[in-house]
Amino acid sequence: MTRRALPLVLVLLAGALAGCTDPAAEARPGTPASCGPVTATVGDTDVTGLTPPPAPALPVTVTSTDGVVTTVTDATRILPVNLYGSIAEIVFSLGLGGNVVGRDTSTTFPAAAHLPVVTPAGHDLSAEAVLALAPTVILADDSIGPPETLRQLRAAGIPVVLVAAEQTLDAVPGHVRAVAAALGVGAAGDRLVTRIEADIAAARAGVPAAAPRVAFLYLRGTAGVYLIGGRGAGSDAMIEAAGGVDAGSAIGLAKFRPLTSEGLINAAPDVILVMSGGLESVGGVDGLLRLPGVGQTPAGAARRVVDMDDGVLLTFGTRSGQVVRALADALHCRGPR
Repeated sequence: MTRRALPLVLVLLAGALAGCTDPAAEARPGTPASCGPVTATVGDTDVTGLTPPPAPALPVTVTSTDGVVTTVTDATRILPVNLYGSIAEIVFSLGLGGNVVGRDTSTTFPAAAHLPVVTPAGHDLSAEAVLALAPTVILADDSIGPPETLRQLRAAGIPVVLVAAEQTLDAVPGHVRAVAAALGVGAAGDRLVTRIEADIAAARAGVPAAAPRVAFLYLRGTAGVYLIGGRGAGSDAMIEAAGGVDAGSAIGLAKFRPLTSEGLINAAPDVILVMSGGLESVGGVDGLLRLPGVGQTPAGAARRVVDMDDGVLLTFGTRSGQVVRALADALHCRGPR
């Protein structure tokens, strides 16, 4: 071996020992090296409520996003439900978790885990399950239904307040204020918004300049559901906040589209992002790599798969700053901050 070749050999050996050799990532300027599969985790798995808990000033009259004017007179038995679990997270963060009587499938944080589920079929409300809990107010958005069930609950005399369902970080403060207003704790809502905005700003400030292409795949292997996210899916907002480029949006996809090998190869992600439950449903990383097209992407070749808990990744709730921080750490191959 010549003296000139020795430095190159040492560099290659150091890269191999570090476990971060990704030719595809190195070929794309600005992307971080590969560190293999990573599970992104937030520091606190539970929701922290305001202290002392606010006292609702009721009655209040609010207008739902569907135009229905609703008066709330009692917040002692709150039922917060939607597709993402964000409304329950807001109620608990306001300090009113002790008043919550039920939950949706997506509400999985420890403080709410003991509550009965009112969406036994996935994300459709069971009118019977809801009525059995005798809620004094229901907080929801148009991500959950069906609409006839919500009409049935209103006809039963239960105040049903619908809030906006936009899945972006910028929309979180508005959601908090709408929920707080419906529960008669507007001042507490403002306090919570201040905390959330500071957390999100701090998380965004710490995001590296490198911008890997990230494809979000929604996987439910047991049901044969394989989707890729694009513009407006919600996953795009979280990926971009964490310093990535949404690969689905980059090739012109909108919302969620069926996953095809051609589309995924064309998206050429450096990282594949999935929910932990979805990854488990396809047999882990090895099972994911067997799906058509995955192994032919830079992410597949480098086993660059990032997973995150189903009840956290796309919630867009009060812990959004923590989620951005954890996702950025995982996407950019660095330890938790």
